[in-house]
Amino acid sequence: MTGQASPVSRLLNRLGSIEPGEERATALAAGYFFCALASYFILRAVRDAAGVAAGTGQLPWLFTGTLITTLIMNPVYARIVSRVPVRRFIPIVYRLFIALLLTFAAIIKYGPASWEPYLGPSFWILTSIYSLFIPSVFWGFMADTFHPEQSKRLFGFISVGGTLGALAGAFLTSQLAERVGTPVLMLMSVVLLECAVQASRRFPPSFRADTRARDDADEPVGGSSFAGITHVLRSPYLLGICLYMLMFTIGTTVLYFQQAEIVGARYADRESRTAFLATIDMAVQTLTILAQLFVTGRVIKWIGVGLTLAIMPVLSLVGFTALGTWGTLAVFVLFQVTRRAGEYAFGRPAREVLFTVVSPEDKYKAKNFIDLFVYRGGDQIGAWTYAGLTAAGLAVSSISLLAAPLSAVWLVVAIWLGREQARRQQQDGLA
Repeated sequence: MTGQASPVSRLLNRLGSIEPGEERATALAAGYFFCALASYFILRAVRDAAGVAAGTGQLPWLFTGTLITTLIMNPVYARIVSRVPVRRFIPIVYRLFIALLLTFAAIIKYGPASWEPYLGPSFWILTSIYSLFIPSVFWGFMADTFHPEQSKRLFGFISVGGTLGALAGAFLTSQLAERVGTPVLMLMSVVLLECAVQASRRFPPSFRADTRARDDADEPVGGSSFAGITHVLRSPYLLGICLYMLMFTIGTTVLYFQQAEIVGARYADRESRTAFLATIDMAVQTLTILAQLFVTGRVIKWIGVGLTLAIMPVLSLVGFTALGTWGTLAVFVLFQVTRRAGEYAFGRPAREVLFTVVSPEDKYKAKNFIDLFVYRGGDQIGAWTYAGLTAAGLAVSSISLLAAPLSAVWLVVAIWLGREQARRQQQDGLA
């Protein structure tokens, strides 16, 4: 290629190591992810309010209902993937969620008050599935579009779109919830999800020859409706990803419960707790955006997928040990901020790179099973384990020290997954 790059291309290259020819796909991917996460974060506060109304005693059962629903949904989703080409099934799946959201909005607006006890828990389960399902489909599409080498450079930059979308959705909800009401917020979420659909429809051809050939022939991924489950059970690599996900979600759930105890003991009223947690959220998002813009792509490219995946277990090992040793609010805040920012900036992008070396069927079916069912399974294990340990009389510090060895096992899994990803990439001759 001759001539000098444009100022925009040079800026994109500095921010995300984006090479010529990748600009449009990367920008559309970031825009797609922005709309998808903005759509969800508008609904998140509505879901959490429904959870509060249900009461803490009902939350474990809501988690269980979500887990069962995801297990039922996976074969249905896999059947659509098997029969409909990717560029057509993404709009279909997203618009099914749009139809459900519109139905809920109409019921909330015009339905009888007697439905409220059932409406809140149902919406909580739907939104909990939505929060994982929509990004899972997005990242499967990205793994089917970009080569492994590209994903290491670009997934961090693409993630910035999602982070900004999360901030935009939360901001809109905080400013408009009391003015316009829940049904209107749902309509706003629907509009943003439809924008994500339009971004997916306008995506340029895949950089992968096999995906491009399948798209040109308008062929579906194929396979069976239960492939997402059976392929995971037969593949050590996919089982390793499951174990990595379980370790992450169990630790996250334990830390969430510890947050409730530590912050609850320090701040007596709801408003001060909300303000304090919002400050943590702002610190997390600020660190995340800076890392995703300037660090993530280069870190994955320089040190590899395995060591990047290892960042989260190392942070958790050090953090839980420190929390168990000192247990102060300052230690908790430092641990929570770095761990959450580390997940968004390093853990999630590196984990998505793992799926660039699996079959097209596994990019959508096995990935969806892992992202939804395994993730929610980790929530269940973490929630009930923490409840059991608390009932046994263990304090926050003792539970933290028990969580630290789990992080050491998680670290071993991360290193193995990185090596296996590199081996598969080399074996398949993928750039």
